[in-house]
Amino acid sequence: MAWRFALMIDPAEPDDARTDFTPTFTEVDPAAPALSVGELSTQRGDGIFESVGVIDGHAQEVQAHLDRLAHSAELCDLPAPNLEQWREAVALAESRCGPGESVIKLILSRGVDHGPAPTAWITAARAADFSQVRVRGVRVVTLDRGYDSGVPARAPWLLLGAKTLSYAVNMAAIREAKRRGADDAIFVSSDGIVLEAPTASLILRIDDVYLTPAPNGGILQGTTQLSAFAWLEQQGLATEYRDVPTTQLHTADAAWLVSSVRLAAPISEIDGTPIAIDADFTARLNEYLLSPRD
Repeated sequence: MAWRFALMIDPAEPDDARTDFTPTFTEVDPAAPALSVGELSTQRGDGIFESVGVIDGHAQEVQAHLDRLAHSAELCDLPAPNLEQWREAVALAESRCGPGESVIKLILSRGVDHGPAPTAWITAARAADFSQVRVRGVRVVTLDRGYDSGVPARAPWLLLGAKTLSYAVNMAAIREAKRRGADDAIFVSSDGIVLEAPTASLILRIDDVYLTPAPNGGILQGTTQLSAFAWLEQQGLATEYRDVPTTQLHTADAAWLVSSVRLAAPISEIDGTPIAIDADFTARLNEYLLSPRD
C-alpha cells in the first residue's frame, strides 16, 4: 500500500471547544520514520484504530467511525478522543485522496512506555482493488474463536468489542482459511454461535430476512453493516439482529461479508458448501455503498 499522506496529532482534551485544531497537526513524510522505538502500539499492539473508506475524495460514515473510536477508547481505558479534532484531521486527509477509492486510518495508542501522553496519527492511501471480489465473491470457512458466547460478559478485559491494534489473531485466522483453500473466515463461538469475520461483518439472508449476529460484547459493531441495514429498510426489506447458530449458516440463500473498504463481498461457499450469489442485489447494494454517505 503506497501511503500518500500522514499526519501526527497532538491529542486535545475532549472538552477543548476550539474551532481550529490546525496547530495540533504535524504533517510528516509518510515514507519516513515517525514513531519512537518505545511506542506501545508497535511493542504491544496497545491502541485502537479505525479504517474509513473514501470514495472520490469523500470520507464515508465519518461520525459512525468517530463514535466507534470513542467507544473503543473507553473500553481500553484510553483518554477520550476529541471528536471534533479527529473530524478536522479526517477532512484534511480526505482532501489529499483524489478520485477513486482510498482508505483513511485513524490510530490512537497509549503512547511511549512510561510517556506522558498518548500517540495519535492519521494516514491516507489508495485502497486495494476489490472490484472483482464484489462480483465473484469469497469462499469462507468457519473457525472456532476459542471461547463460548458467554465469555464477553464474564471477561470484559478481553476487549472483544473494541477495534484494537492487536490484530495478530485476525491475520492468523485469514492465513488458516487460505491454508484450507478458502479466501476468508467466519469466527464462531465454541458453543456454536456465529460471530463475525476477522475484518468484516456478516449479513445473511434467510427466509427473506436480512440478519446479522446480535451486536454484543463479542462482536465489533460494523459501520458498513449499519449503513447497509439502513438502506435495506429504506427498500422495505426486513432486517434483524439475533444470535445465529452455526447450523443455520448453510440455510442462508445468500450471504455477504461487509466492511468499510471491501464493501459488500458475496459469499460463494461456506465450509465447502456452495452458496448462491445474488448478483443483481449485490450490485445494487454496492452501488449504494459506493455513493457518498455521511
